[in-house]
Amino acid sequence: MDAAGHPHMQGSSSSCRASDFSAALDAEQQQKRQRCQSRSFCLVICAITPQSGGAIVWCGVSRAALRIWRGGSSNNQVGPSMENNSPQPSGPEPKFENEDEDYYYDYDEDDGGYGDDDYEGSDYELDTADFNQQLADKFDGLDLPPGVEATVPWLLKPPTDEPSKFKSMKELDDEIAKKYNFFKQFDTVEDFSDHHYDKKSVGKPRKEWVKRIQHDWSLLEKDLPALIYVRVSENRMDLLRAVMIGPQGTPYHDGLFFFDAQFPASYPATPPVVYYHSGGLRMNPNLYNCGKVCLSLLGTWHGTSCEKWNAAQSTMLQVLISIQALVLNEKPYFNEPGYERTANTTDGQRRALEYNDRVFQDSCRTMLYSLRRPPQHFEDLVAGHFRERGRAILSACKYYMEGYKVGSRVPEDEDECKEDCKNGEGASSSSAAKPQQNKSALQTYRGPSFKTNLEVLFEELLMEFNVKGADTAKFRAEKLKNQQAAA
Repeated sequence: MDAAGHPHMQGSSSSCRASDFSAALDAEQQQKRQRCQSRSFCLVICAITPQSGGAIVWCGVSRAALRIWRGGSSNNQVGPSMENNSPQPSGPEPKFENEDEDYYYDYDEDDGGYGDDDYEGSDYELDTADFNQQLADKFDGLDLPPGVEATVPWLLKPPTDEPSKFKSMKELDDEIAKKYNFFKQFDTVEDFSDHHYDKKSVGKPRKEWVKRIQHDWSLLEKDLPALIYVRVSENRMDLLRAVMIGPQGTPYHDGLFFFDAQFPASYPATPPVVYYHSGGLRMNPNLYNCGKVCLSLLGTWHGTSCEKWNAAQSTMLQVLISIQALVLNEKPYFNEPGYERTANTTDGQRRALEYNDRVFQDSCRTMLYSLRRPPQHFEDLVAGHFRERGRAILSACKYYMEGYKVGSRVPEDEDECKEDCKNGEGASSSSAAKPQQNKSALQTYRGPSFKTNLEVLFEELLMEFNVKGADTAKFRAEKLKNQQAAA
């Protein structure tokens, strides 16, 4: 043997050595030709992929061709390097139609295509081999039957000229504010898929029934008081949804309270039926946790001197105004029948204040409920309202936790008095009045769990309001400061 490890060919002529070398060269070129054929098959698959929406469509090919394309072994081995470097597929071999028939895409040299010499020793050969190997690796383990498409998003060219779909925080805030500012008090919608009475049909409408409801719509559109918003359905005239914003000076302030109403087939001979979205909370003696609204005008409460439904005069507008004025009031504790007799007693006032504490906590829970699951067609109102009033609500929580009465006037800013009293006498009189006002707003009777519960609700509201774009910088800075102090 020679130094290279080859055996010495003693007694052989140079022509024999040339003949052996030529035969080896022909065998190597044959192997290259087979690799080019398998490569061409892979290129065909890649060429049709973008036209099929970024999906590989498995056609009827022979098992041998599939193995060659995927870099596996077959009866006609294509070089030992592919066998050693390519991972073998796991699981049963997929069966294809026409297994004995091979489909190859080859270039015709006479037509100016690629021949064997074009591939030999070129960079294109190496690049294509690497690409085919990577392509095969992508599909190892996929056994798809003929005709089944496999989505391949990495083959799709990402759009470069398409505008970005992401919006900045300022753009999102501006969009919420715009929708909130243009939110109408009264408007019509197509339907209510989440309405409480959506599954309850009133049957074929009568002409008189339709005419009376249209009259109610006209009154609502023209005379709705502030803090009440209404949506009615064009496809279901019997359905109505209203939301009321809790009035200032009450434990309901800044809260959102939703009501679903339905005009029955007997309307206006009988009053509408109304359901309150309670979230499982008893917010008022007249608002049950099951959603019942207890009101004499609706026929759900029978009092001796209460207002009854009058078919000729009573309207849906009157119902909404009654709920706002009679239910969401300053001291709802005395709405309970019989409790009004204790309104002027010390014990009655103490119980009323304690009741307000509980109502405000439930009102905060209702805020969270509305933020996380806004009723249909009121999503823009919910987002915009709490974006605008979030800071005031958080200030009220802080103020009440300091010991002040729920529903009392909450200073919106620490420098509020300084802005109102810039002159000498005014400043002294205001500064003298402020301690007296704060003293009268202090609450001496309060349950031990009020502050603890409200602290938890405050943290949840802070997070939700911050997401909606409310001005929470002051409270977030305080929270960070407290955390650093505790550390």
